[in-house]
Amino acid sequence: MQIVKNSILVGLALLLGFGITAQKKLDLNNPEHAVKAMRKVQSSLKDGEEIVYWWEGNVYSRIPGEKDRLLFTYQAMNIRATKTLQDKERGYGFQMVSRELLLYLDPKTGEVLDTWQNPFTGEEVKVIHVNNDPVNSRYPTFAKSSRGDYRFPGKVVGGTVFLNFEIPLFYTNPLGGDYQEYVGGTYPAMELFFFSVSEEELCNAKKNTADDVVINWARISKWLPWMKMNDRVGQLIFSGSGKKLENWDKLPEILKKTIKEEYPIYVSAPSLDDQRPNQTSWTVFKEYIDQKRSQKK
Repeated sequence: MQIVKNSILVGLALLLGFGITAQKKLDLNNPEHAVKAMRKVQSSLKDGEEIVYWWEGNVYSRIPGEKDRLLFTYQAMNIRATKTLQDKERGYGFQMVSRELLLYLDPKTGEVLDTWQNPFTGEEVKVIHVNNDPVNSRYPTFAKSSRGDYRFPGKVVGGTVFLNFEIPLFYTNPLGGDYQEYVGGTYPAMELFFFSVSEEELCNAKKNTADDVVINWARISKWLPWMKMNDRVGQLIFSGSGKKLENWDKLPEILKKTIKEEYPIYVSAPSLDDQRPNQTSWTVFKEYIDQKRSQKK
């Protein structure tokens, strides 16, 4: 009897040990684990823990029949946090809040631009940096939905996880009138995101976040409204790369200095219960113009 009892205890110990081992690693084919892995890329499994992304790059013009021109370089950051959601039907999920800042720099001096001499019109214009507060996820991510179980959107190659996202945008232009469906005035754009992270880092269930995430970003869009390009043919191409940072203090000095002096709210993420509508370069510019006009009255 004692031998049987000991055998049962050993068996239980092995099963418990296997369970603990299994819990040490996220299974990307498991819908709930896949959602957690995506959350680790985007933010942290810990509610309210602030995560900072940083990236830098270039902005080019593209006009048919002309050579592309380097108009600006830039420094950018996004600070974010997530909260856990539990739903009876959809299971485990999360939702993210964030705000983002992108500073346009002089490509020759590297200094933050306050005004810009438009080479296409000859006019000096006020530079309105990307100052979008908030940029929250519109919809939460859950393990289950009406479309089925959540599937991790990445691919594992040689121990590295790669994720690609193409996000076509088509806004009603906030600067337009009430007849856009007849005369145009919508705002099309395309955002391209590429993330890479080590599989070991991402699937380590003991870690709340994946620290070694690298990001590449591109954007194709119309001229920025503050450039005052009217209806000239052409578009902008943004490209850049960066990474998830250990903390806010790891940002480049030019970003930290400008944030402290001009954009102090960007030292932290929005409230987890933030319900404000998202901002874009166009809505921010509209607020800027409306404020200027009201001051003249």
